[in-house]
Amino acid sequence: MWPQQTAQRAIIFAGCLGMIYLQLTTSPATVQFARALGGNGLHIGILGALPTAMLFMQFVSAVLVNRFKYRRRLWLTVGIAHRLVMLPAALGPTLWPDMPDGFWIWTLVGLTAINYGMADFCHPLWMSWMGDYLPKQGLSRFWGRRHLWMHWAAAAALGLAAVYVSSHPGGIKPAFAVLGVIAAVCGVVDLLVFLKVDEPPVQPSPSPRLRDILSAPFQQREFRRFIGFSCFWHFAAMTGAPFIGLFLLEYVGMDLFHVMLLWATSWIGGALTASRFGWLADKFGHRPLLVLSIAFKSVLMIALLFVPANPTLAFWLLIPVFMLDALLNAGIAIAQHGFLLSYSPSENRAMYIAAGTAIAGMVGGATSIGSGFALRSLAAWDFSFLAVGVSHFHVLFSISVLFRLLSAVLVLRVEEPEAARTGEVVTHLWHAAQRRLLRLAHVTLRVDTPAKAPRLLAGESALPHRPRTRKVPWRDIVQADDPSHESRTTV
Repeated sequence: MWPQQTAQRAIIFAGCLGMIYLQLTTSPATVQFARALGGNGLHIGILGALPTAMLFMQFVSAVLVNRFKYRRRLWLTVGIAHRLVMLPAALGPTLWPDMPDGFWIWTLVGLTAINYGMADFCHPLWMSWMGDYLPKQGLSRFWGRRHLWMHWAAAAALGLAAVYVSSHPGGIKPAFAVLGVIAAVCGVVDLLVFLKVDEPPVQPSPSPRLRDILSAPFQQREFRRFIGFSCFWHFAAMTGAPFIGLFLLEYVGMDLFHVMLLWATSWIGGALTASRFGWLADKFGHRPLLVLSIAFKSVLMIALLFVPANPTLAFWLLIPVFMLDALLNAGIAIAQHGFLLSYSPSENRAMYIAAGTAIAGMVGGATSIGSGFALRSLAAWDFSFLAVGVSHFHVLFSISVLFRLLSAVLVLRVEEPEAARTGEVVTHLWHAAQRRLLRLAHVTLRVDTPAKAPRLLAGESALPHRPRTRKVPWRDIVQADDPSHESRTTV
């Protein structure tokens, strides 16, 4: 087996391959592929609901894992089947074009359901494995580094896929078949990497009774609050999120290439900040990072309400908004993963993870299906208000904005005793931004840089414009747990 440091690098590499698989099978190309097969708002709503509607399989996995000593064999068996199950839907319309499109659209929906069911079955197995294997010290920093590289992998995969799909002469069906094969290869290699990662034995629940296994996460106050908030957040998010791609394709009139390119550039926002978010979660706690991320999650929906039905203008206007949204998604994911692994005990860990994600996911799945029905029902209700066109998409997005704003209030109920106050994190980020701006201005304006001693430059950069009458807190600067250049080189 690999040593810990090598295994951590392998886990990050495997995460990048898994992200490539996920992006190639769930990108806007999938929406366009479904539309080419005759899919409508109902089909898109179901496809959007399946990632969360199948999360009940996590409970099945969490119960079964208490009867195994090791998870690797079960996880690999189900995982490899999960990575290959989408191939018939991707290849079928190209290999058997005489079959009616109605058959293939429901094949796509059915296999997608099986795909997500197996993925959700594997999730608690893998998360509990990582929770037992990875060291607790610096855990969120590791997740931050992993998310950083995963976001870059997602951006590269979607960017290249966008170029390939737009230039393919045969259209979306043969292009999606090639993407499906590439995704399957990357997905299987992702799983095989873990053959060399050590696995601690499973710590089963102290009580073998099914009732005790299922109820254990709800007996912890912090977990109950976290689960309650997650349920409402998934309800608010899934009211509008599954239909963003359809909105850009149908209402805005953007072509598939620009929609995929928009998604690809959005991942850069998360890549630029994921590592810093991991450090913030380790230093200040997961709750303040979650609060700050949720507070701004309504920005994307608000932007979609006002974006013009001009594909070119909308593309350039939405790039920074999508990057901000991906940045916030990275913060939410790192905070949630860190919270789940930090507050779930070794015994029955898989059930704690399942309870922390599956219940909220099922709420989100039901919301997405209901929103799909509503979207189809409101299709004939498009009207103009003050000379501005209002579509059924705008109605749905407006409802989602209201629920997201309410989520920004409810997230304050999440408890984490060891976490710092959110105001402290805001103050830290504000001071960090000031230091960077002053440092940039200092580098720009200084004239004779080589003539100054390195320690003098570092002191000026770390303590700009500090009055001479005040005592300089050198010891605090040296001992501060801050990875910035100033704190590491000041003294």
